Amino acid sequence: MKIAIAGTGYVGLSLAVLLAQHNDVCALDIVPDKVDKINNFVSPIQDSEIERFFTEAKEGARTLSLRATLDPREAYADAEYVIIATPTNYDPKRNYFDTSSVEAAIEAIRDINQSAWIVIKSTVPVGYTMALRARLHDSRIVFSPEFLRESKALYDNLHPSRIVVGAPKEDVQAVDASRTFAELLACGADPIERERRNGDGTVGIPSLVLGVTEAEAVKLFANTYLALRVAYFNELDTYCEARGLSTADVIEGVCLEPRIGSHYNNPSFGYGGYCLPKDTKQLLANYKDVPQNIIEAIVESNRTRKDFVARQVVDRVVSLVYEGRPEPVVGVYRLTMKSNSDNFRASSIQGIMKRVKALGIPVVVYEPTLQDREFYGSEGMQDLDAFKRRCDVIIANRWSDDLTDVAEKVYTRDLFKRD
Repeated sequence: MKIAIAGTGYVGLSLAVLLAQHNDVCALDIVPDKVDKINNFVSPIQDSEIERFFTEAKEGARTLSLRATLDPREAYADAEYVIIATPTNYDPKRNYFDTSSVEAAIEAIRDINQSAWIVIKSTVPVGYTMALRARLHDSRIVFSPEFLRESKALYDNLHPSRIVVGAPKEDVQAVDASRTFAELLACGADPIERERRNGDGTVGIPSLVLGVTEAEAVKLFANTYLALRVAYFNELDTYCEARGLSTADVIEGVCLEPRIGSHYNNPSFGYGGYCLPKDTKQLLANYKDVPQNIIEAIVESNRTRKDFVARQVVDRVVSLVYEGRPEPVVGVYRLTMKSNSDNFRASSIQGIMKRVKALGIPVVVYEPTLQDREFYGSEGMQDLDAFKRRCDVIIANRWSDDLTDVAEKVYTRDLFKRD
């Protein structure tokens, strides 16, 4: 089957590689360097599984029918399915996702190909796809949420927790097309997943074809629940730090309760990354005129956590001033949200950095993937040893053994040394 993909970020590229195992895939992007890299089986993003698949393809050990292009006609002309994986950033002025890239992609697709099924993978507001279908008079548009982690996107596609596709239930053709798309994703998954036993006793990858609006809601509610869990353990940590308790001991005692479990419980500077901050805000906006308390609290808790962490950092700086250091320098160790990631969009450490800088405290940034020499007015450094010598306080959302020799300078809430 011929499949086109609009966008080669971590969602689009991981899907392209997954589907190229058994289909003819053409990925469209607007950045020539990314297109060149993909065509030479060089990953433009940090993802160990994509890098492994590309290495094996170059060595002839794996077949991937994948090419990338800058030309929409080359990508879309004969495609049976076109997957849209373009960014939809949250616009705080409108309280709404900026879906212009999705609409621009659909317009370009329909100028070239009127019969392809369009699958929106970009995150959108609840109700968006049905409204779009009606406005464009286009019934060949469905939605499929993604549940991927940054730097592990292909792994999560190979080992999916579930596959969800949304189509209007009264539209038989759209439901059938959604089932076919779900089968394409399942076919690309690791064969071991076909035999896995799920907690409810079923075997294989759970696959759901839901109403299209319900599928949109699944994505936002799932990510908001994850944000809730992060926020909960962060507030637990805030309490323990403020009261002089051992956070690790309290978390261990709490998480031995099997209904809670010991996953996703490592404190941080706040939830961040590309999805959780914007998805929680969009869900809150979708709650307009609907009673709620928890959803707004999840959004607000992230601001509160960053305020608290920033105060802890500032207190360290003030202590150094009292000890006789005239102008202590705060160093930001990595802008990325997670270990082994090259993406620092909306990372929580940026919120801490901006709060500290707002008080006039000098801040420098160590980020080896940073292209520019400064970041938000702070000097960017790529020499780690020079960075460690320069800084009096180092903040790190996630611990690295690279900081062992300056551990006394480091402020982190990464208690368990994992994401």
